[in-house]
Amino acid sequence: MTDIVVLGSTNMDLVAYVARAPRRGETVTGREFRTIPGGKGANQATAAAHAGGVVSLIGAVGHDSFGARLRSTLEHAGVNTDHLRTVEFPSGTAHIVVDDEGGNAIVVVPGANGTVDHLAPGDEALIASASALLLQLEIPLPAVVAGARAARDHGVRTILTPSPAQPLPPELLAATDLLVPNEHEAAALTGRADPREAATALLDAVPEVVVTLGASGSLYAARGAEPFTVPAPRVTAVDSTGAGDTFVGALAVALGENRPVRDALTWAAAAAALSVQRAGASASMPYRAEIDAQVSA
Repeated sequence: MTDIVVLGSTNMDLVAYVARAPRRGETVTGREFRTIPGGKGANQATAAAHAGGVVSLIGAVGHDSFGARLRSTLEHAGVNTDHLRTVEFPSGTAHIVVDDEGGNAIVVVPGANGTVDHLAPGDEALIASASALLLQLEIPLPAVVAGARAARDHGVRTILTPSPAQPLPPELLAATDLLVPNEHEAAALTGRADPREAATALLDAVPEVVVTLGASGSLYAARGAEPFTVPAPRVTAVDSTGAGDTFVGALAVALGENRPVRDALTWAAAAAALSVQRAGASASMPYRAEIDAQVSA
């Protein structure tokens, strides 16, 4: 068991499934529509809880039906929501189109997440009690920086997913222990299309980097060590929404259990591979026993 705090977004995912995504100005007919609890913060919290972590979420939902469902879903997953605020704004939403190849395009409307621009009373104490803090960029940057600083002050490992990609302030990078971009985010942050070159460049700012490579697995780089890749299981993707968050949540649990990095990455890749074979984000995230079985297969 491991104690993880997630500071991040909570959204209701409004998902349309189509044969192919529409081009600009085009209308296509979808075959299905679902409302699925999501948001990068909630997704990582759910993934970590399913993987066996003891998890708390800091964030905000609206005083609406989406907010009530989001809170209930998190609690059902085993996530502590005592620090999930309810505010007088609509809950955040993500409008997602998923095509038949499992690819997706997403528009996020922050809503209540936009009010999470600072640490509320008790948040720093919660972070200080954890073994790891997970951060993303779907809430205002001042709160992300404040959370990272609090973690650094209390010796808590900080794992940052730089998504949506944007320039990262030096003070945030200085307080980040592990940066986990996907290959597109790594390229956006460094201007280098090659993942290995991008990871090496990022080591100027942070001590460890994991670049996720989708079906190709992940690339690990650390200062003073030779980078290496870890493959992902070969599966047929149904919906890749939330796969990266599943990877990070499982990785945080594995690292919190002091597993060797290569083993932790293998375990996280197995979790992500299971998630892409199911529809939705939080609804697709596997439990610990399923991950163990995938690794042993």
